[in-house]
Amino acid sequence: MSKMYSCADVADRYGVSLVTVWSWIKKKKLAAMKIGREYKISESDIAAFEESCRTVTR
Repeated sequence: MSKMYSCADVADRYGVSLVTVWSWIKKKKLAAMKIGREYKISESDIAAFEESCRTVTR
């Protein structure tokens, strides 16, 4: 199982607010699992999100 990150971890990683991360999840830009009352984001979902945000293709 890959490491799971909280929304706060993701917000810190990208230098954005927690509300922005929640918005990405709501708009389905960032995949997440809801566990209890919190969202958790896997390493593979973060990698997919970063790839979808690329402006330069290989």
